[in-house]
Amino acid sequence: MNQLTKYFKSNIRQNGMVIALVAIMLLFQLLTNGILFRPMNVNNLVLQNAYVLILATGMLLCILTGNIDLSVGSVVAFVGAVASVMMVDWGVPVAFTIPAALIIGVFIGAFHGYFIAFWQIPAFIVTLAGMLIWRGLTMVILKGQTKSPFDKSFQALAAGYLPGREIRIGSFNTIALIFGMILSVILVLMLLNARKKKQKYGFEVLPRWIETFKIVFLVVAINLLTFSLADYNGIPIVLILLLFLVSLYTFITQRTIFGRHVYALGGNEKAAKLSGVKTKRVMFLVYTNMGMLAALAGLVVAGRLNAATPKAGTMFELDAIASCFIGGASASGGIGTVVGAIVGGLVMGVLNNGMSIMGVSVDWQQAIKGLVLLGAVFFDVMTKSKTSS
Repeated sequence: MNQLTKYFKSNIRQNGMVIALVAIMLLFQLLTNGILFRPMNVNNLVLQNAYVLILATGMLLCILTGNIDLSVGSVVAFVGAVASVMMVDWGVPVAFTIPAALIIGVFIGAFHGYFIAFWQIPAFIVTLAGMLIWRGLTMVILKGQTKSPFDKSFQALAAGYLPGREIRIGSFNTIALIFGMILSVILVLMLLNARKKKQKYGFEVLPRWIETFKIVFLVVAINLLTFSLADYNGIPIVLILLLFLVSLYTFITQRTIFGRHVYALGGNEKAAKLSGVKTKRVMFLVYTNMGMLAALAGLVVAGRLNAATPKAGTMFELDAIASCFIGGASASGGIGTVVGAIVGGLVMGVLNNGMSIMGVSVDWQQAIKGLVLLGAVFFDVMTKSKTSS
């Protein structure tokens, strides 16, 4: 029991939000009379929150440096508008439009990063200016109108499914069931391998029974998700994209020199600079990366709506920032994980979805989400003060 208590205390932010997510899901499952976990609604949860999770992944890196990016919602709209003009008006093939849109996002992020990193202009000011610039240019490009429709191959990025939907065992999609089992095996092997490496180099590891419980919990969660998706249309393509991004950015933040430099920059910029970290370059790359992911989110949003609209992306930046803070990132920088940001995004997504099913008005939804965000940051401040005292 002492070991369990020690484990939860040392991982209090992440564990607390996972427990909160499970509790919120169970609560809304009861309040919605079982609608929340229905296969169609689980599918909708994945599709509706994909853009938030993509943005939260990039926003986490910004927050780790002690900053935020207020421009991402406008960048989402701008990239969607440019992509729509390329495909609808100019007839540019989808295979060329997608990489071109991502390159535009890279240049936008580099534009922000240049002024933040090399001219030391506060990120809040630069990205606030970016929010106005890219929203205004979106209005100019679309002339206040909605532009659609798009090619089905482009829509598939956000609303398509893995092939083989007709291959079924009873009412269940076989590909989705196999996908869940393969993912479970990969996860178990990765966790066991990580434990073995820690033991090899003499690092402290969790007690075997806690590690077993953790593995069982994750495997059950994965297979419940894929089982539910198998009962509908199978695995959404955007879910594969999300899994790839989470894996990639978890590796970058936890296993690479660049990731360690990002944490060092957010923890203490002066100390990081004295230690040889090229802080300006790190900051520049963080915001360049954010621009690319905002562009990717813009393509996902446009594909899901099958249209580019001047109002797309409104308030998206706040959803991404809230996801990171709810997931355990520190407002002062240097603390947070990609998985935590994803958990925070899922908390926001389940709250939105559950309250919508219950018929809660948008006004009350905004108020409740605000209280959840304030509670998460308050929890962060309280735990930090306890550990420092």
